[in-house]
Amino acid sequence: MLLLVGLGNPGPSYAGHRHNVGFMAVDRVVERHRFGAARRQFQGLTAEGNLGGQKVLALKPQTYMNESGRSVGEAMRFFKLEPADVVVIYDELDLAPGRLRVKQGGGAAGHNGIRSIAGTIGPDFRRVRVGIGHPGREAVLAYVLHDFSKADRDWLDPMLDAVADAAPFLAKGDDVGFANRVAVLTVPQRPNADPPAAKSRA
Repeated sequence: MLLLVGLGNPGPSYAGHRHNVGFMAVDRVVERHRFGAARRQFQGLTAEGNLGGQKVLALKPQTYMNESGRSVGEAMRFFKLEPADVVVIYDELDLAPGRLRVKQGGGAAGHNGIRSIAGTIGPDFRRVRVGIGHPGREAVLAYVLHDFSKADRDWLDPMLDAVADAAPFLAKGDDVGFANRVAVLTVPQRPNADPPAAKSRA
């Protein structure tokens, strides 16, 4: 079983924030793969479904970002999961907007949601880091707690669609396959070359 966690802050006032891209990604997976109806459990919102023949529980902690570990830990203990069975999708300041990286384990790099989860279940869970860009140290808080800009939509919607399309790779434990599939789906399309100019007639 896979526990697929998206990080964010609950409530409509936070819904469009950069810090909530994890929520957005999990919502897109749930919608694309027709998971069951949302339920309130494990101090979060959950939905059950299947990806690539594997059972998956999607979880959006409702504890606010800094306490995400409480929700994740409760779900993990209930299903008797190991850290490797947990995938967390979240925003990453140190990646350019529209870039994505997957890794297992490591530090929190200043992300309070990741710090909370690591403090509860240990650091060895899998991470999907969605780049949102870095505005400079002094502007971080206002930047992450602000809606994506209109320009961001050019990469955000294709990225969310690609994550949803590639999600079965995560359920199979194929993180490299997942990352490669997302990369293929988010390569900017080159415009078609203009047709050669017609020769003028004498």
